[in-house]
Formats: sequence, C-alpha cells, structure tokens
Amino acid sequence: MISFFQLSSHQQLCHKDEYLALMQFKDSFVIERQASTCPKVDLWKSQGVDCCSWEGIWCDQNTSHVIGVDLSSSCLFGFINSSSSLFRLGHLQYLNLALNDFNFSKIPFAVGNLSRLTYLNLSGSFFSGQIPHEISKLSNLAKLDISFNLDYSNQGLLEIKKLDLNSLALNLTKLEWLDLSFVGINSPISKALANMSSLTYLHFGQCGLFGKFPTDIFQLPKLQVLDLDNNWELSGSFPEFDSHNQLSVLDVRNTTFSGELPISIGMLRSLEYLDVSSCSFSGLVPPSVGNLTKLQVLILANNSFVGEKVPFFSNLTQLIQIDLSLNHFTFNEVPSSFASLTHLMWINLYGNQITGHFPSWITNLTNLRYLSLALNMLQGSLPRSISRLKNLEIFDVGYNNLSGIVEFDTFLELKFLKDLGLSFNNFSLVIKTTTNGTIPKFEMLGLASCKLREFPNFLRNQSELNVLHLALNNIQGQIPGWILNMSASLWLLDLSHNNFTSVEESFLVFPSISLLILDLSFNFLKGSLPIPPLSILSYIVPGNMFSGEIPSQFCKMTSLLMLDLSHNNLSGMMLQCFGNLSTMLVLNLEGNNFHGPILETWESENKLKVIRMGQNNLQGKLPRSLGNCKMLEFLDLGNNKIRDTFPSWLGALPKLRILILRSNRLYVDFFARWNAMIDLDGENATYLQAYNHHIMVNHLVIPYLYPYSMTITNKGKKMEYAKILEVFSAMDLSCNKFEGEISEVIGNLKRLQLLNLSNNVLIGPIPTNLGYLTNLEALDLSQNKLTGRIPTQLTQLNFLEVFNVSHNHLMGPIPKGQQFDTFENSSFDGNSGLCGMPLSRKCDYYNPEDLPPTYSTSKGNEDSRLLAGWKLVLLGYGCGFLISIVIGNIVFTKKHEWFMKTFRIRQRRRQGVVCKRLNRRK
Repeated sequence: MISFFQLSSHQQLCHKDEYLALMQFKDSFVIERQASTCPKVDLWKSQGVDCCSWEGIWCDQNTSHVIGVDLSSSCLFGFINSSSSLFRLGHLQYLNLALNDFNFSKIPFAVGNLSRLTYLNLSGSFFSGQIPHEISKLSNLAKLDISFNLDYSNQGLLEIKKLDLNSLALNLTKLEWLDLSFVGINSPISKALANMSSLTYLHFGQCGLFGKFPTDIFQLPKLQVLDLDNNWELSGSFPEFDSHNQLSVLDVRNTTFSGELPISIGMLRSLEYLDVSSCSFSGLVPPSVGNLTKLQVLILANNSFVGEKVPFFSNLTQLIQIDLSLNHFTFNEVPSSFASLTHLMWINLYGNQITGHFPSWITNLTNLRYLSLALNMLQGSLPRSISRLKNLEIFDVGYNNLSGIVEFDTFLELKFLKDLGLSFNNFSLVIKTTTNGTIPKFEMLGLASCKLREFPNFLRNQSELNVLHLALNNIQGQIPGWILNMSASLWLLDLSHNNFTSVEESFLVFPSISLLILDLSFNFLKGSLPIPPLSILSYIVPGNMFSGEIPSQFCKMTSLLMLDLSHNNLSGMMLQCFGNLSTMLVLNLEGNNFHGPILETWESENKLKVIRMGQNNLQGKLPRSLGNCKMLEFLDLGNNKIRDTFPSWLGALPKLRILILRSNRLYVDFFARWNAMIDLDGENATYLQAYNHHIMVNHLVIPYLYPYSMTITNKGKKMEYAKILEVFSAMDLSCNKFEGEISEVIGNLKRLQLLNLSNNVLIGPIPTNLGYLTNLEALDLSQNKLTGRIPTQLTQLNFLEVFNVSHNHLMGPIPKGQQFDTFENSSFDGNSGLCGMPLSRKCDYYNPEDLPPTYSTSKGNEDSRLLAGWKLVLLGYGCGFLISIVIGNIVFTKKHEWFMKTFRIRQRRRQGVVCKRLNRRK
C-alpha cells in the first residue's frame, strides 16, 4: 500500500484539468468555520497555482498527476453527487473525505470509476442511504472505511442491501482494513470473509448482524483487530487459538457470544485489548489469561463468570484497565494480586459477591482514576488513606456493608474527583457545616442512606452537578428552593424516603432547567403538586400528602415516560390528556380520591405498559379504547365503583400479564373470548418491569427502573411486593358479582399458584378439572353458592397448603388424604351438608346415592383452547380473607426461602394502615 505522506517532491506543475477539477470541487461547498480552523481547502489559493503543493493534495513525482486527496476534517458542508468534479481525478489512489458534513447525501456511484483507489475513507460525514454496488468494483482497495455516518440521534444512516458482504469478500481480495461500524447490514456474516487472507482490521460495530459468527474468521493469519460490538443478536463462541494468531484487539461486547473462555486464549501473546462484556460467557476465567503479558485492557463485565481466586492477574503488569463487574465472583477479599499492577488506572469490581475489608494496599495505586467496589459485601471501615489517590476521578463503594464514621473531609483532598458513590452502607457520613478545604466540583453524588439529618449546605456551590441521590436519610423540614438553582445541568434528583414536610415556594414551579428525573416519593409533603419542567421524563411522588387537582400543565409534558402520583390525597377528575401522551410508559394514579369516569380516549399509538388507577372513586364503564393499549402489561382498576360486564375484549391485548379488577361491580360470565396471558417460558423468567433505564455518568452506571409491584393484605397489614417474578401466577376475581358456574377453562391454567374466586354469586358444582392445577398452593371458593360434593380429584394437588370453601351449599364427605388431612375446620364452615374430618359431623347417616353427581369436564372443550397455558392472571388481593392465610402460612412459614427469592418484600413505609374489611357491594 502506498504511503502518500512520504512522496518526494515533484518536478513539474500539476495538470491544469486536475487543478480546475479541485477548484471546482472546493467551490461547490460552504466552508464552515467554527471553533476549529480548516486550513486545507481554505489556503489553496494562497499556496499558488501548483495544486501538487496544496495542503491535503499529493501528486506522483514522475507524472504530476494527483494521486492523493486528504480533505478530512476540512469543514466541508454541502451536497455531493456523481457529477462532482472530484470524480474526474482518474489517477486517484487515496481519497479521504472523513469528518465533514455532506448533508445526508448518498455516496455517489461514480466512486466506482476511481479504479486505482487503494484507500477510501468516507467515515463520519453524514452520508446516508444505500451504499452503491459500484464500491465492490474497486478491486485494488486495501482500506475501506464507511463507518460512523450517524444522524443527530446517533442512529446509523447507511445500509448495505444492494452491496452485500459476500460481494465485498469476493471482489475486494486485497482488502486489509474494513470498517463498516453503524452500517445497517442486518444479515448474518458471510463465510466468504474467512477467505480474505490480507485482512488485518475488521470492525462491524452495531451493524444489526445476527446468526452465528464463523469461527474461521478468528483464524485469519494477519488479523490484528476484530471488533463486533453491539450486535445484540450475533451469537458464537471462541475457537481454539494457536500461537500464530496475531490478534491485538478482540471486542465482542454486547453480543450473545457464549461458552467458556478457552484455555488456548493464553496463546494470544499479542493481545492488548479484550472486551467480552454483556455477553453470555460463563465458567472460570482460565489461568492462561496470565500469559497475556501485553494486555492493557481486560473487560469481562456482565457475564456469568465464577471463581474464588484470580492469582494469575499479578502477571499482567501492563494492565491499565480491569473490569470484572456484574459477574458471580466470590472472592473473600479484593484480589491482592492487583497490588503489583502499578499502571492500573481503572478497577471495576461492581456487582459481585466480594467479602472482606476495603483493601489498604489499594491506596498505593496512585495512578487510579476509576475505582468501583459497589454492590458487594465489604465490611469494616473506609480508611482515610483514600486521600492518597490524588488522581481519582470516580469512586464508588455504594451498596456494601461498610460501617463506622466517614468524614466527608476525606474526599476534599481529591481535587479531580467528579463522581462519589457512598450510598447504602451502614456508616454515618459526617459533613461539617463549614469546610476549610476546596470542595471538588462533583458531577454525581450518591449519598443515599448515609444517616444524614440535614440538607448538605455545600451543595449550594455545586454548579456542575448532574445527579444527586439523597434518598433514605433522615432529612427533615423544608426542601430548599436553592437546590433548583445550584446547577443548570442537574438532570436527576432523588430525595425520596426522607422526612420532608414541605417545599419552598420557589420549588413549586420549576425554572427552565435540564431536570429529567425527579423522585420525591415517601415523604410527608403537603400542598399542591410541584410543576416540573416540561422536558421531564420521570416524575415520581407517591406516598406523600399532596392534595388538590392535577395541574393542566402536565398535558404539555410531551416527553414524559413515567408518572407516579399514587397514594396521595389528590382529587378531582383525571386529565383526559393522559391517554394522548404518546411517549408515556407508566401511569400510576392509584390510592387517591379521583372521581368520575376512567379516561375515555386512549390513542392507538400509545406505548403504555402500566396503568394503575385502583383505590379511587372512579365510576361508569370501562372505556373500549383501552383496547388500543397494545403494549399494556399491567392494568389495575381495582377498588373503584366500576359497573360493567367483564371486559373480555381486553383478552385481545397481546402482552397483558397482570390484571387487577378486584372489588368493583363487574358481572356476567368472565371467561368468554379471552386470549391474553398465554403461557411464557418459565425457565427464562425475569422480574416484570415497565421501565429499565441505565444512566451513565463518566462510565458510572446508575440503574433506574420501575418494577411491577402489588400489595397483599397479610393478617390485617398491607404488605408491598416490590418485585413480581414472571413465573408467579395468581388469579383473584373476588368481590365482584360474577354469576353462573365456574368455567372449566380454569382447569387449563396450569401455572396457577393462587386462585381466589371468593365473594361472588357462583353456583353449581366445583369442576373436577381443578385437579389439573398441579402447581396450586391456595384455593379460595368461599362466600358463593356452590353446590354438590368436593371433588376427590383435588387431593391430587400436592402443593395445596390452604383451602377454603366456607359459606357455600356443599354436601357430602370431605375428601381424605394428601393435603386435605391438614386443613382446619374454618376451611369448611357454613356448609351444613358437609361431613367428615376435620368437622365433628360424621358421615354415617349420609346416603351417597342421594347426593348429586360429581361434576366432570372435558379437556378437549373448545373454550379450553382460549386460555391454554395462562402465564399470569393477578386480579387483586384484599377482599377475601384467605389470601392473608396463604401468605402467612405458606410463604412466610413453610416456603420462606422460595418466597424471598421470588419477591423482595418490604412493609409500606409509614403506611402501616390496618386493612379494612371490604363490604360486599352486591
């Protein structure tokens, strides 16, 4: 490949036609002079008539033909097409137009006429559309870079449909460098790439690749750089490497590569950069990694690696960055083998199971700029010797068990410190009212649960703060208005779970600042709702005492993703505009005093995943436009005054998982035409959540999510379940006016664990196919008008811990054996015709022939196909008393470990309201 920067001076002037072509090309663009200077094109006239002497132009020393044009970063703005004079330079071998602004022009097909090109760089210049097939005709190309042509939202502008990878691989056989980052390839990788033996650099970042990556490409004899990052559907695994491999950079982050790191990875003796983060790798990190003595960056984050020791890291003396975060390492201390790695600038061990104390030796690594040991199990105190890390910019030890007293003055000596994370430990943070030292200008401060009693006064002068977490402290009194003026850049403010009682008047209407996320939840705030800036994304204020109506300004918040006003004293009618906010994901208004109809108009293009309006005074019918909410997963309208037929039309919502309609006035047969909530794969279940956003501040990840939750009445107290695992299944249709017989369709809901049909007007026998619900742990059919016998098939329910059929018209002997031998008298009260254990009434005088026959159902019934394999139906807790027994007896007592893994429980803070016994509204 020709090095155009080492050409000797020419002997004659450049050719006139090439001179004119270059000048015409220059004149077709506007030169955007901004902060940077653009000397190349701007100085051509002052550099004389010999274009071979112009900056950015190279000529052949013998013929004086222009063979090289480098106009990268020349501030060119305008359109370019195939009629451009540039393509008259038929001798061009080198063309670099990177980092200009060609205003979304298409790459001209005339580039294919420059048949002598060996170097073509069109990166970062706002080219758009299809890459022309003519590029594959440039058979002499050694370097092709069309990367990073992005729009203003960082989305790729180019696609490669007409020109496929197979054509490139077959025609560009001399290619050494190929960079197509952010080009929309959207196909599997062509196996023909494995035949491109000259390749040294291959970069396919964020190209939409999918399928399995051919392992032969790893074995290309000259390949030094292989970067496949951010192709989330691209799978593969690492091959067995050999000592001839020349890879120096290997990056497969954010793909679905899986398996274990092979022991032969230690053969990559030239490797300097290895990033396999956010993949599906597992197993031990092989000790052979210690052979990679040239390694400078090692990123294994967010996989399933395990291990208790990593002594081989002491061999990696060139390491600058090591990231083992979000794995399953169980070190009994921060690995002391790091102590000898004196070049380290970055250590990230976030989110493992590391125990022991904060290591004292770490303060000897004076080159450290980033240190995160957050979300581990470290104990003991935080040493003052941290102040020796003079170059530290980011320090995070949040979410550990550190204790003692931490003086904020310790961090005042770290002049470069930008991000400080101390949240959720067991220490007390002492911040002196006056400080003698100069306080660093922070960008992120995590001071949640640090036992603070007053608002830190030093924040007044923090003019560069982006993120402030002060949640779960004991700060009382008024939220000061000056907090909104302390930083024009503040975009996340979390003051939740404190003891604030009011807000300063200037806080009620936010100035025009950059705030995106505001969380004031679970304080004692009164008065009107503060009005956030119209650009707000997330507004969270549940568990306060705000009153009055929702201000109409909320209708103008067109970027709003999440609105949670639940459990306040708000009143009036709901703003109808909420159904028209197309960006909204979560709308939670439950537990207030809203009245009138439910929002009547829901736009068909909405993105809502959560609608919660329970525990209000809403009336009328369910609006049919709710059927437009195609993304809806969680709908809670329980504990209102809705009078309507059962909304079987909601069964058309394809993603509906949780439906709460408890304690309304719904009636008629409730399972007709229901297709929603089809079974999901329980093996890969995760927690249900509507919003999962990771905020990045200087590489520090702040998780901010909105998990689904529910409340259950447990022995007179309300408990909140902050997480719902997908595999949990429950159905509670209690406290309505459902009539008729129990539908046999229920027998097909195989994953059900809780079933509550109490407090309705159900008649007829108990279906025998309830015996098919083999996962059932609790069954409540109480307070109905059921007749006939208790089916003996229910004794097959081996997990059934609680059973209640009290206050019906059942007759005959109670089945014996299995779980039925454990139920108490109260399970059968109010059925004068029942006999046998545990009741004192014996069955001797009953004639079985006088009893009605046991009701049976057919598994092949047409209705059963409508609901086969329901995944999750949760229609409320709190009307029937059985659910309290279920949670108290089954989950807490007998299955405590299972329950704690399935749900994260906490009693509603300061909301210890005794659950009211609901009156039947029949």
